[in-house]
Amino acid sequence: MTNLVAVLRIIAYLVFSFFVLELAIPTEGSLAIEEHPVLWAVLTVILFFAIVFEIIVEAIKRVLVRSLENGTRARYYAMEAMREEGRRNWLKRLMGSKPLTKEQEIVLDHEYDGIRELDNILPPWWVYLFWGTIIFAVIYLVRYEVMGGANQYQELEQELIVAEQQIAEYKKNNQDLIDADNVVLLTDASDLSAGKSIYVENCVACHKDSGGGGIGPNLTDDYWILGGEIKNIYHTISEGGRPGKGMIAWKSELKPVEMAQVASYVMSLHGSNPADGKEPEGDLWTDESAEAQIE
Repeated sequence: MTNLVAVLRIIAYLVFSFFVLELAIPTEGSLAIEEHPVLWAVLTVILFFAIVFEIIVEAIKRVLVRSLENGTRARYYAMEAMREEGRRNWLKRLMGSKPLTKEQEIVLDHEYDGIRELDNILPPWWVYLFWGTIIFAVIYLVRYEVMGGANQYQELEQELIVAEQQIAEYKKNNQDLIDADNVVLLTDASDLSAGKSIYVENCVACHKDSGGGGIGPNLTDDYWILGGEIKNIYHTISEGGRPGKGMIAWKSELKPVEMAQVASYVMSLHGSNPADGKEPEGDLWTDESAEAQIE
């Protein structure tokens, strides 16, 4: 029984440490131990020291008992025996069981084929657990059905909104994750300068230095073959032009941020109307065109 008490104390140390860590470390909707696996190592260290502490305490107790005089030692053992008996009685009450010597008190009168039945009651721990489920059900009913607490679907929707915000922030801070769906027009001078360098190196052969168009179409007018929004231009650069006669796909040559920079630079050429500009190709691109594409 003494060993059982030590085990229960160790479990109590772990449970207390777990709740302290959960309260001390803020998280968003999940357990701290899930977001920070290193906490498993912390709990393991706490378990180790708890076991060592129990061993040291038991060793010190035995040394002190041996140092007592015979009469004092006898009284100590008598008190320990009383405590041990109290623990056993507490365990029996918890389990609600009758000792073998008193089973005759709960034997029923009838029997079947020599088999007699004991009128045992349910263990108190089971009864307490049953009442606990009833209390939990009442609290749950009031919280979610009467007071209108968020159900699982609403909690999921809230978590998805937070997740989308986190993803957007992550993509914003990690430019290599840019794609045609989340690319935005870059207006910083450094981005436009980088875009111009990429354009001069890779695009002038088909579109000329001015953007007026050569083999490729004019990039400065209001007419576009595959769309004139930043997302359209990015997609065209990334995936290539029309099959069989459009430009090649540049996604294997340029990084996502570089394609965003050159697409933004191309948009900065709009309205420059170079003297050597080609005749318009494609369809007139207006704000209404962009809105219709979104719809």
